[in-house]
Amino acid sequence: MDYLVMVPGPTNVPERVMNAMLTPIINHRSDDFRNLYKTIVSKTKQVFQTENDIILLTASGTGAVEASVINMIRKGDKVVVPVNGEFGNRLADLIDAWGGHAIRVESEFGENPRIEAIEEAFEKNEIKAAYAVYNETSTGTTLRYLEKIGELCSNKGAFFIADAVSILGGDELPVDKWNIDICVTASQKALAAPPGVSPLSISDKAKKYLKSNPPPTQYFNLARYFKYFEENFETPFTPALPLFFAFNEALDIVLEEGLESRIKRHATCADAFYSSLSTIGFEPFAKLDARSNVVIAFNYKDGMDDSKFRTLLSEQFKVLIAGGFGKLKGKVFRIGCMGEVNKYHVMRTVSSITSVTNMMNAKTTDEPLGIAAEKLKAIP
Repeated sequence: MDYLVMVPGPTNVPERVMNAMLTPIINHRSDDFRNLYKTIVSKTKQVFQTENDIILLTASGTGAVEASVINMIRKGDKVVVPVNGEFGNRLADLIDAWGGHAIRVESEFGENPRIEAIEEAFEKNEIKAAYAVYNETSTGTTLRYLEKIGELCSNKGAFFIADAVSILGGDELPVDKWNIDICVTASQKALAAPPGVSPLSISDKAKKYLKSNPPPTQYFNLARYFKYFEENFETPFTPALPLFFAFNEALDIVLEEGLESRIKRHATCADAFYSSLSTIGFEPFAKLDARSNVVIAFNYKDGMDDSKFRTLLSEQFKVLIAGGFGKLKGKVFRIGCMGEVNKYHVMRTVSSITSVTNMMNAKTTDEPLGIAAEKLKAIP
């Protein structure tokens, strides 16, 4: 039996996407590549729901987030950052390390900072930009007021940058409608491709700034990517060609399903996880109004050992889930509910978790399987 990868990325990758990586290597300074690149950019725009320019980096999601910071932020710039988890903290630390001044608007982990507190930060400071981690994978929370931050930035003349690494393609994110100047995502999460490709959408306003204020770097100098694309539909540096082939195929799958249907499927699977596992005593970590549909976090029952729980799942049932990290290490487990997640993934995961919970003498019933099956009837 193959492993079922239910961590918050990388996710299970469809066979046709994996097979695309067997495409023979082409010259990245050829018409073949130019046609491929233009095709990927066009499809990526559809998934981002944007008319903005697209840059494709051969990098992890973290690399693309860092690229956005070193291109947009200069010494002394004040940047509002909602912080409700480890990735929000890392983002604020990165901004500070680069010379900016991150104004952290914090909340307890599992909750979202109040939008009023973000508005207050704008009133009290001259803000260059707002950065928001749309989906905080460390806590299983999603900022459900991203559109309001976009409106606020637009009204105040600030830039709005969204880290959508773990959520784009799995939940609502109309980039243009929400006034997002730079949106960052990654291939290995809700888009269900192998790791290594990180697209960014960049508004005209942000593009103008980037071109007139290039950073002291080469690989992550985004103005260079604009130059090469505009002049010859190329990348300035050698891209990971097999990953580009795979990403192109993954985008086809997303568009074949349709964004609306894909988002609904993620929400249905998330509901099945929350509803079923709650019946056997696992409490969702995130508050109801902040719960993510792509990363499902649960508190452990009293006395349950994280390492033993996940080891049994892996060794006995070939199901891989994630533990907590930072201050949540050993306290929560996290399920990736993204990409190709469907009935099979949910039912196998719920069944395996129920069995392991029984094995650890934390008694359960068969009720969660019935509840999950009922919730999943909505999926064709």
